[in-house]
Amino acid sequence: MLYWVRNIRLWPVHRFGKHVDHASDNDLVQNGSHLVDVTQPQFTWRAVVVGLLFGTILCFSNLWFGLQSGWISMMSLQASLVGFAVFKALEHVLSVPFGPAENVILQTTAVATATMPLAGGFVGILPALKMLDSDEANGARTQLNFGQLCAWGMALTFFGVFFAVPLRRQMVIKEKLRFPSGTATAQMISVLHKRPDPTLDEEPTAQSTGIQINECDRTGDGGVRLRRQESNTAADSIGTNDSASSAEPENISVASAKADSVDDVQWAVKLVLLCVSFLMSGGYALLAHFFPAISALPIFGSYLSENWAWNLMPSLSYAGQGIIMGLPTCIWMLTGAVAGWGILSPLAKTEGWAPGPVTDWKTGSRGWILWVSLAVMIAESMISLGIVAFKEIYALYYRLRHYRHIATSADGVPQPQDLDMHAASNHELDEVDRRFLVPNWVTWGGLVASTCICMGIVKALFDIPVYDTLIAVALALPLAVLGVRALGETDLNPVSGIGKVSQVVFAGVMPGNLVGNLIAGGIAEAGAQQAGDLMQDLKTGHLLSASPRAQFAGQMIGSVFSVFITAGAYLLYSKVYDIPGPQFPVPTAQVWLDMARLVNGHPLPPHVWPFIIGFALLFVVLPIGAALMNSAAFAEPVCRRLAIKQTTLQRWWPSGIAFAMGIYNAPNFTLMRAIGAIFVSIVSELLVARSKRIQRASGAEISGLQETLIRRRLGILAIIMASGFVLGEGTFSFFILLSQAFA
Repeated sequence: MLYWVRNIRLWPVHRFGKHVDHASDNDLVQNGSHLVDVTQPQFTWRAVVVGLLFGTILCFSNLWFGLQSGWISMMSLQASLVGFAVFKALEHVLSVPFGPAENVILQTTAVATATMPLAGGFVGILPALKMLDSDEANGARTQLNFGQLCAWGMALTFFGVFFAVPLRRQMVIKEKLRFPSGTATAQMISVLHKRPDPTLDEEPTAQSTGIQINECDRTGDGGVRLRRQESNTAADSIGTNDSASSAEPENISVASAKADSVDDVQWAVKLVLLCVSFLMSGGYALLAHFFPAISALPIFGSYLSENWAWNLMPSLSYAGQGIIMGLPTCIWMLTGAVAGWGILSPLAKTEGWAPGPVTDWKTGSRGWILWVSLAVMIAESMISLGIVAFKEIYALYYRLRHYRHIATSADGVPQPQDLDMHAASNHELDEVDRRFLVPNWVTWGGLVASTCICMGIVKALFDIPVYDTLIAVALALPLAVLGVRALGETDLNPVSGIGKVSQVVFAGVMPGNLVGNLIAGGIAEAGAQQAGDLMQDLKTGHLLSASPRAQFAGQMIGSVFSVFITAGAYLLYSKVYDIPGPQFPVPTAQVWLDMARLVNGHPLPPHVWPFIIGFALLFVVLPIGAALMNSAAFAEPVCRRLAIKQTTLQRWWPSGIAFAMGIYNAPNFTLMRAIGAIFVSIVSELLVARSKRIQRASGAEISGLQETLIRRRLGILAIIMASGFVLGEGTFSFFILLSQAFA
């Protein structure tokens, strides 16, 4: 696989620590309008190794938190930060400096390694299979050993990656879709390496004036990103401000502003902050292990704690997740928790609709309100997916009309100048020398081969006919296109809706087969999620002149490596803990299972239908409103009437996925996330206000650009602290797991 990765004459090669540059006098290879910088290393094994190591830590954390609450994060920003910190500490012994293109490969590899718990269905599909009753399984295999888990991971890990490669030309190059998280990572890497903001070379966008720290957070029910608009994370809200994010057109030389790195906080401080937050969170993990009572503090009183599951889990990792998710997302999650656990759950219990224990999935109110959560997720995801499909169909129709109206001569033959212009435009799309691109034979041959591998493995493991698996893959690919387009426009990849579409279709293809229904949903989820992740990375690489071929290699290496890591970790978790169980309730597995049961004719709990319909209708309307808010013609009159900025309205627009997460997760997870986001937002505003007071005391005022730069610096520090919190508990918990497994 790596023959064609390494055998590229134009890439710099490292031999015995020496840098050998094969470039000619022209250090930038150009074909069309885009430049590929060959003076800096592209694919290097040192970047891949560090990416694998950090990705492994992220993978352990993602698996822990995914099984616990359904939260998965690709952490591309954190990977670029930590990777840069590693090589910054080693810069005195490096013969070749660590460059931005290497950082792109590092974070691509780390993300591919980190997200296998979701792509492989380890936090959703596989636990859902274990939860099937014997009559529902109908004799099919529902538990897998290590070799079978690895085979399952291999079945799902490739076809989405291969399918993403040809989408790059249309969505990244031709249409220049924003891919906000990919753009944010490119901006972060350019800041770290003291390079100009790469987005200023692209066509202007609404958010090109500030670094967008839009970490891609997902929920394990289908990997739905919580990021819906340009500025949803807490760190992003630190990085931009309604009054300052539209950079003032004063010629305060944007060039000098972007060249003047916001990385003026000493790296020693940043590393200390990362280590301290890591150790603090790890310390909580140790305390919670030896003193489990601190994981459920009855801060609202014993009555609410014992009867309605309202407790606080003072986990710094969940506070870090809240910081990464951002204040708007956490507020809507908290709203969902209040609606679900504060109103609907007591209602269902007291009315006798859910007579069992509150936290019981089958007879308790937790299982009852889960259907409301599922309705909200399906409604928002399907409408969002439908909006994207409508846009795609309309764009195709518009292009066909355009081609029909190309100027022709009297005999109906296109004019030579039109053909020349068409050829020139196609040439411009080939913006990277073909030696830096993934060859077509690899792309299409790999897609066919990976589909065949998927069919063979699924047949061997679950005895599902190969033609049914082929249908599942064929359905997953066009749905992945819609998911990637939605991701590029809004930073939301509606793979929850994509998985549910596949489940609905396969209720007709394989009626009554719950195992096949879950597998089909997992295939659709994996394809859309893998394609979306790689497309975000390719956007980052495009902005930073990195080689797409090198990124593809990093993605493949990370994915294959992570299959074995995730399979082994999942078996360890299953050996030490009950899955599902008190430690790992796997709420997203229950979502998958309930959907499979619903589409195969299983009855709903009593009296839940009116609530399903009501909440579904509400969250059908809200995505349509969100789409209208992106239109200036519609949004401007509304914003003028409400005396609010369009970006503010977009940022605080209700998120159905966040609301649903607040319902299907117990309140203890949501409360700490909200506390983390609120705390960081308050502290950031206090620090900005303090800076303004100090500036006024000296007889000057802080300009909008200066305020934006201050918020960027605070945003970077917040992300570093949040990363340490998340990684600390996840890493320490895994080592606690190892000590228990081999004790």
